[in-house]
Amino acid sequence: MYPRCISFFIILAWPCFCLLALDETKLSLKSGSLVSGQLLKESPDHLVLDLGFTVLTVPRSEIASIDKQPSEVGGASNAFGASLFNESVNSRERPLRELVARLGESVVMVRTPVGLGSGFLIHPEGYLITNDHVIAGERKISVTIFRHTDTELIKDNYDNVRIVAAGGNVDLALLKIEGATGKTFPTVPLGRSEELRQGDRVFAIGNPLGLERSVSEGIVSLRNRIIQSRLHVQTTAEINPGNSGGPLFNYRGEVVGVNNLKIVSTGAEGLGFAIPVRSLKTFLQNRDAFAFDPRNPNAGFRYNSPPR
Repeated sequence: MYPRCISFFIILAWPCFCLLALDETKLSLKSGSLVSGQLLKESPDHLVLDLGFTVLTVPRSEIASIDKQPSEVGGASNAFGASLFNESVNSRERPLRELVARLGESVVMVRTPVGLGSGFLIHPEGYLITNDHVIAGERKISVTIFRHTDTELIKDNYDNVRIVAAGGNVDLALLKIEGATGKTFPTVPLGRSEELRQGDRVFAIGNPLGLERSVSEGIVSLRNRIIQSRLHVQTTAEINPGNSGGPLFNYRGEVVGVNNLKIVSTGAEGLGFAIPVRSLKTFLQNRDAFAFDPRNPNAGFRYNSPPR
């Protein structure tokens, strides 16, 4: 987060009830085609979908990405089911320019009265991820989405942002853009930390020092470095104040980490760190344990001094 810092390390920047039926699954094929149906069977080699009038077997080798959304029988809508995030399957590596153009609109700027950071959208209804230290102690949060048209760049600002879950011990926060009824937000898929290897190319998109939409690239220096008692992905991609909460991508366009700190010391260069995406998935799958409590005295309320 910008401008907060700590000594030696800079912490960046810092129910409804329904019955579920079979999963409604959308497949993006490498050929560019889309297939949608109910998921009947899933194996390491293929997926079987019920298209309504026939059953289709799709080899995993032909699938670019998978989007699962539970179908519902009765009750109110629960669009995201249990996970809130999507994962790509068998995605191929793409040029950096193409990836930035495709993913850039899903990376946002997160502002509070004391600073700013980055974040990224994981669900089309407006759920997004950032670092806990970006929004810690604050309730007034705004999000800016940078949207390209054929002729110009448009900044969509959202000031009604709710904290859904936050955990200082994991330095992750789940936010929700409220009041955008009918709006579908662009999202990014999550990858797999365990597939990272030393030397893999990665890149970050964020807002270092407020320089919005900045891109930096590098490699994975080490995929499992312990910093401040937490597991991190170490990278040479430039991570600066304002990058906090932003995504670290691989060249398949998947989020493999959440940028959150760098080492600042005389002679130190290229020492950036990100929370592994595996830790993010655990946080999302157990978000009820991190549910935000507005009654907590550290939840961002400000109390004025009594009059004399």
